[in-house]
Amino acid sequence: MKRYLPLLLFLIGVLVLAAVYFFVIRKPATEETEEEGSIEVSLIDRPIASLTPSQDGHWLKLRIEKLLSGADSLDYELLYTLPDGRTQGVPGTIDLKGESQIERDLLLGSESSGKFRYDEGVKEGTLTLRFRNEKGKLLVKFSTKFHLQSAESRLTSADGRLVYSLAKIPSKTFFVTMETFGLANAPPGEVSAGPYGLFSSGQSAYPGTVELSGGTIYMLKGASWAKVEAGEADDIGIFIAVSE
Repeated sequence: MKRYLPLLLFLIGVLVLAAVYFFVIRKPATEETEEEGSIEVSLIDRPIASLTPSQDGHWLKLRIEKLLSGADSLDYELLYTLPDGRTQGVPGTIDLKGESQIERDLLLGSESSGKFRYDEGVKEGTLTLRFRNEKGKLLVKFSTKFHLQSAESRLTSADGRLVYSLAKIPSKTFFVTMETFGLANAPPGEVSAGPYGLFSSGQSAYPGTVELSGGTIYMLKGASWAKVEAGEADDIGIFIAVSE
């Protein structure tokens, strides 16, 4: 029996390596192939996403309009970074049958038996949307970083391209700056930057000056785009830069 022991150990080792290969190593390759197989969606046909902070800054209301045509389900994932460097996540899956828009309240923290624990000091994170067909195959993925701020005069996108300087710093008000993926209306030209959205926990107007590199700045006003003259804006909202 002892002379067969080395052979037995060798066979066990081969089986372990095979299991590691099939269940660990091959899985990322499958996911990568799935991502590469996604379709191209024009800017005007993309969904429009927003994250609106609650008055205490502990919740973000996810709103998605213009849902992707042909999609059967949606996977969303909100990841955010804590001051100590840890990453927390809020995942979810939504059946899109019969839906025209989606709203979800996402907690920056955790809940257990009706008791809430809030994560303090959250400033940045990532929102990812994955639209799938009825067979669960990925159609397209959208992802954007968001920036959560309060008690600051300069509101900035995570990539630093959009800067909105408030005329006055409002008290106890939270703001989120993010890319919104799609556009509600056709732009006045070729979009070179954006769309970027600024969303607030307050109900007031927040005038200020906006900076966005890449061309002429426009702001969505109702059903049309208005040119931002000299960088002066009468409120936050959705902004784009159009190449000249």
